[in-house]
Amino acid sequence: MNQVQTLRRTLTKHVEREEKQQVPLDFRLIIRLLKFTCPYVLQRNLLLISVLLRAIQLPALTWTVAAVINGPIARHDIPGVMWGAAAFAALAIFTQIVMHYRQRLALQLGESVVCDLRQALFKHLQSLRMRWFHQTKVGRVISRMTSDIEDVRVGVQEVLFVTLVQIGQMLIAAIAMLWYDWLLFLLVLGLAPVLWLINHHFHRRMSVNLRNMRESFSRVTATLAESVVGIRVTQAFVRQDENARIFEDLAADHSSYNTAVLRTQGLFLPLLDLNSQIFMVLLLVTGGYRVLQPDSPMAVGDLVGFFFMSGLFFSPLLVIGNQYNQAMTAMAGAERLFNLLDTPPEWTDPADAVALPRLNGRVEFRDVTFGYDAARPVLHQVNFIAEPGQTIALVGHTGSGKSSIINLIAKFYLPQNGAILVDGYNLHQVQSASLHHQMGIVLQQNFLFYGTVRDNILFGKPDATDEEIISTLQKLGCRDLIEALPAGLDTQVGERGGILSSGQRQLVCFARALIADPRILILDEATSSIDSATEARLQTALNILLSGRTSFVVAHRLSTIRHADQVLVLDHSHIVERGKHEELLAMNGVYARLHNRFVQQTAES
Repeated sequence: MNQVQTLRRTLTKHVEREEKQQVPLDFRLIIRLLKFTCPYVLQRNLLLISVLLRAIQLPALTWTVAAVINGPIARHDIPGVMWGAAAFAALAIFTQIVMHYRQRLALQLGESVVCDLRQALFKHLQSLRMRWFHQTKVGRVISRMTSDIEDVRVGVQEVLFVTLVQIGQMLIAAIAMLWYDWLLFLLVLGLAPVLWLINHHFHRRMSVNLRNMRESFSRVTATLAESVVGIRVTQAFVRQDENARIFEDLAADHSSYNTAVLRTQGLFLPLLDLNSQIFMVLLLVTGGYRVLQPDSPMAVGDLVGFFFMSGLFFSPLLVIGNQYNQAMTAMAGAERLFNLLDTPPEWTDPADAVALPRLNGRVEFRDVTFGYDAARPVLHQVNFIAEPGQTIALVGHTGSGKSSIINLIAKFYLPQNGAILVDGYNLHQVQSASLHHQMGIVLQQNFLFYGTVRDNILFGKPDATDEEIISTLQKLGCRDLIEALPAGLDTQVGERGGILSSGQRQLVCFARALIADPRILILDEATSSIDSATEARLQTALNILLSGRTSFVVAHRLSTIRHADQVLVLDHSHIVERGKHEELLAMNGVYARLHNRFVQQTAES
């Protein structure tokens, strides 16, 4: 069984489990969506009034025609017919005016709701912690923000209020039919159980198929996003054909679910129409028989009016049936959106969290144990102290826990056990923003946002002036490299900074971190993307800038490690050695072996 078939089976089981707890139309989701209309209460109430008027107007037009036939026409009253026609025309014009404003208000309200929903979703995404982003595909997030929200837009703007109009029309038509002839109305009620069974059966099938379709579309989006982001790796390893085959399978999988939805809808609507036509036949026979009886209280005009009203009663069934596909799509989208909105952050700052004052920069780890999976710690009983202004170098094999220490200092994660103190404040009890405002971070993956060089540097200090930017670049010793760009600070960096070289991107990241004058500076393999010549230019500036602030440096280059005040050597989740560069070499232990291997590799290269 191939991968797509396995995914399909897993998804089907998941949907079946959900079906036991959920109904096709979840009114809890509808109520939550309606809460987003509360800020627009006047607009919403005007829309509901227009919906009520629209539901009354169509039966009123039909009743007017029936009344003219049964009255002036039956009496050969020409002036009465003219007055009836004039009343019908006036009512028809008023009906079109109401329809215009109903559609206009629905579009405006739907746009406002979707805008607020998108903003709420983005704000919530910003509050989620690193673990969630590491475990969630980018394509799925994009799918929530695009296709799912657009489905909800259609649900609010079209499905909800069109359906309300049709239901209101059916209720008023039912009352009119009951007034015309209650015995014939019983015939209509007799058809209700048949319609209910058809709706119940097809709605359940439609709900499952639509959930499958939306999930398969999410997989297509996620795969597409990964393929675009990883295009260099794809081409470097000649994976184009294999990736195309995988995407073809996923696209075919999505197409099959789309086809299942269309087949269900293609059977559902004709069945509704067939039942309506069967009823018309029964109504014609029964109603005709009653009118032709000598002592019948029902006039021909009443039968005509009943026929008109029955048409208004059954025609909404097809409209609602057509809307149901979009309703289920909107429900699926809303369900996924609210599931994301209901996803709590892994942790939040406590209500009594304190704002950090101006930091000196003392950092202490006390018996810290941490694992991305709590059952498999990557740090175990880690203890160390970084005094203010010290530079701490973290070295060790890949996977030894260097980046995990950085993540804990930056409060991207919280430890399972132990405490991390900054100037004596436990990070559990401080406001994260007050820590991050005094922290600068430069990572190995030098991410730049779309915009100019200036925009990306200002990310570290939005209110900085051009003089401050230039001063920072001068301290780094790279002002000439930035000014050599085509437009200097106004040079567009492109998607993820792709227009710049790796070294130029890293220089911008340095400037972005240092312009804020952080009290704690984190460099995670920050010079790995810079060539030796550029690093030599930076080294003097870095030594000046690191002075007076606590710095944690994850590095593999000897030039960065040699001047550290303390080197922490990690191996298998523990700190196995600590000290200065020369002291660790003299110990002839793990650090010495790493150093000798580095020197040997440098000599060979």
